[in-house]
Amino acid sequence: MSIDRLFNIREKTALVTGGGQGIGRSVALALAGQGADIVLNYRSNRQLAEKTATEISALGAKVLLWEYDLISETLKEDFESFREAHGFRVDILVLNASIQIRKRWDEVTLSEFNDQMHVNVRASLELIQCCVPHMEEQHWGRIVTLGSVQQSRPSKMMIVYAASKSAQLNMVRNLAWQLGDKGITINNLAPGVIGTIRNEAVLADPVFKQKIEKNIPVGYIGEPDDLAGAALLLCSDAGRYITGADLKVDGGMSLPE
Repeated sequence: MSIDRLFNIREKTALVTGGGQGIGRSVALALAGQGADIVLNYRSNRQLAEKTATEISALGAKVLLWEYDLISETLKEDFESFREAHGFRVDILVLNASIQIRKRWDEVTLSEFNDQMHVNVRASLELIQCCVPHMEEQHWGRIVTLGSVQQSRPSKMMIVYAASKSAQLNMVRNLAWQLGDKGITINNLAPGVIGTIRNEAVLADPVFKQKIEKNIPVGYIGEPDDLAGAALLLCSDAGRYITGADLKVDGGMSLPE
């Protein structure tokens, strides 16, 4: 089988949460570039989402915008209504959206704890529950969660976020055993420090940035596009024999010192 065919995902539909910007945008464009149609979820920034949608359309892929906050208590019902209204089925699920709150561990409020665990863990499970039945029918499906280097190197200022990403990875490993014989792979893609809008403020401090870079073996901050190739591998037949994996794209940051 040719390499081009292994990465070909034409006639597949991918749902990318938090897909309007950053890593989600890069992954959505990579999948669209190999033929997938895209359902692009975003929470509030319509302008960025529409810009990404225009870029996806330019690649010849169909794109559907889904403005929705995954923190909702009625996520499953609302997603099913949206899916039925637009007549699509999800073959590839990329769970990129997350909430990250920087705060001392002893200052975290119950609301902040619940919000992060709800979006980063509960919403992931709910969307998997929604999408797996179709994947089972087709005996083909790809699920990728976006984790974090904090699974192994948790930040002192993000105790709940780090814990939520560890929980998400555990869920991936659990489901890999349960979905593998149904033609469905599920993997975790764990980025290190990436130059996204979320990290823009802290990385603007040159002293802090230099300190971070000293902890990265390759010596520099990553870019969202650095995740695109790995995501495409896990979402195509090129990665059909990979499941339950935690693929780190972190410049070596998770390595023991």
